[in-house]
Amino acid sequence: MSDIADAAKRILLGRPMRSEHLGHTLLPKRIALPIFASDALSSVAYAPDEILLTLALAGLAASTISLWAGLGVVFVLVIVVLSYRQNVHAYPSGGGDYEVATTNLGAPAGLSVASALLVDYVLTVAVSISSAAQYAASAIPALRGHEALAAVVAVVLLTMMNLRGVRESGTFFAVPTYLFMALIGLMAVVGGVRYFTGTLPMAESSGLTVVPQAGFDQGLMGLAGAFLFARAFASGCAALTGVEAISNGVPAFRKPKSRNAATTLAMLGGISATFVISILLLAQATGVKYVEDPARQLTLDGGPIPADYVQHPTIGQLAAAVFQGFPVAFYAVSAITGIILVLAANTAFNGFPVLGSILAKDGYLPRQLHTRGDRLAFSNGIITLAVAAILLIVAFDAQVTRLIQLYIVGVFVSFTLSQLGMIRHWGRELKRSSDPAARTHMLRSRVINVVGFVCTGTVLIIVLLTKFVHGAYIAIIAMAVLYLVMLAIHKHYGRVREELSLEDVAAARALPSRVHAIVLVSRIHKPTMRALAYARASRPSVLEAVTVGVDPDDVADLTAQWEALDLPVPLRILDSPFREISRPILTYVRSVRRESPRDLVVVYIPEYVVGHWWEQLLHNQSALRLKGRLLFTPGVVVASVPWQLASSEGQTGLEDTTYVQGRLQRF
Repeated sequence: MSDIADAAKRILLGRPMRSEHLGHTLLPKRIALPIFASDALSSVAYAPDEILLTLALAGLAASTISLWAGLGVVFVLVIVVLSYRQNVHAYPSGGGDYEVATTNLGAPAGLSVASALLVDYVLTVAVSISSAAQYAASAIPALRGHEALAAVVAVVLLTMMNLRGVRESGTFFAVPTYLFMALIGLMAVVGGVRYFTGTLPMAESSGLTVVPQAGFDQGLMGLAGAFLFARAFASGCAALTGVEAISNGVPAFRKPKSRNAATTLAMLGGISATFVISILLLAQATGVKYVEDPARQLTLDGGPIPADYVQHPTIGQLAAAVFQGFPVAFYAVSAITGIILVLAANTAFNGFPVLGSILAKDGYLPRQLHTRGDRLAFSNGIITLAVAAILLIVAFDAQVTRLIQLYIVGVFVSFTLSQLGMIRHWGRELKRSSDPAARTHMLRSRVINVVGFVCTGTVLIIVLLTKFVHGAYIAIIAMAVLYLVMLAIHKHYGRVREELSLEDVAAARALPSRVHAIVLVSRIHKPTMRALAYARASRPSVLEAVTVGVDPDDVADLTAQWEALDLPVPLRILDSPFREISRPILTYVRSVRRESPRDLVVVYIPEYVVGHWWEQLLHNQSALRLKGRLLFTPGVVVASVPWQLASSEGQTGLEDTTYVQGRLQRF
């Protein structure tokens, strides 16, 4: 069974990689862009949707100002990109916002950033994959109603790809990411040409009328209208998610790491801004209508829309209009958009494990998250992210409109605290530097971070005000819970470290006055004889065999065999009127400890080593229970003495492995 599992693991994940090969996994910019930028690039598939959807609550007239919301989003995007280009130079270790906030604002601020980013990474996967499932369902009718299942399958496949390693997953994802950029760029160019030549067709939804909802009969006038526009702007700011992932992933870049990361950030910002504005311009030109509830918010010639009307996402409607008469391009855009939305989650699969590893190293998350797997990826972090995202997808039934309300809260918490941390960083550096050129650069950098702090802080306030009752409170609660959990983990590790510290080296080195060895015996057979031999070889001060008298006939037979073999170890029989095994042994061991508190008691337990899972159910149950109880007894050491049954042969997983010229070879 283990051979089959090992072979399946190798097929799915590939052969293990040696630690010294870590350098070969570093990324050039052409691979780093699709890995770290796919989240922000893919946001053009749903950020414009969310702007149009929100403004549609105020009717058709409100949708015409969607471009202004988009321009606001682009302005904040440019400021954040400029700010993070400074972050990757100042803090290239991969700690990103967590390191910036911890170093400059203190541990509580750093932990707040970490909890916000971890929650946001989970939401990135859930939102991206759910959006991809909706695109797939619009193209494949058979998937309608099964979006959640399709999303879960996509998360599992993405997890398997990332477990193979960062470089391998990036190479695989590079082609569709660049193809997405090419197709969206082509759609923008062709759409622009057709618009200026007067040949641009209208979108399929252009003939529909958007009905204003209650409270917005006057459009965007008044306080309610301003509030709605702010909410649309906040939803569109989903386009900024993923920018912070590059600052966490600087160690994954090839040298010069900081410069390559900064260049990738600049490319990401330029492409994302161009795409968002292009799509919103084309949406206005083609009359795209996109609403949350088509049956209630859309009308056709004053009457209800057809019952079989299916609302396609904005990019789908634009592709159908721009490439009218050339359906191949339309299907290519729809297909690659769905794929890129799946791949967008890859940004989180690279950011979450790295951040989790740093937090684990600092003692805020379980240490297992700091360990690299066979393929030099942080496998435990990848699996943790996948499980959390799947739970979220199932809980919200893969509905992007519901999930998006939880989104971007965390990332703007980290943006804002990071900007504040960088302001303090430059202030401290200015006090240390006397070089005029360096001071000019620092002053300019601090101005950028001040503007960034104002912008991201404003967006954070808008997000909290406009989205809190629509679901953002769930993300805030999740961040608070995660913050408290990380604090508890840190305190636990601190207590353990203090408890295990060598305060009194002499006392720690002191040997016990005597060793009292106890060999547990159920019957006389080869495992028992081996345990007795091992115990005698350790030359304890006291050695005795102990059995529990449950059945008088079995005790009589065991005693007769013991005497017949003339074994040089005394046999002690513990009475058990209630036929218990563990309690009499525990009572006896504790009595030995009470009589000689400075003695070390070593309990030898013979155990069967079996090769099949079902055999484990038939053996060792009493030994496991007893071992679990003895481990909590101070001054007691439990020694398991294994006896390998025939079924265990070939189950170590090393029989087919040999080392040739220092390299691991598997035959």
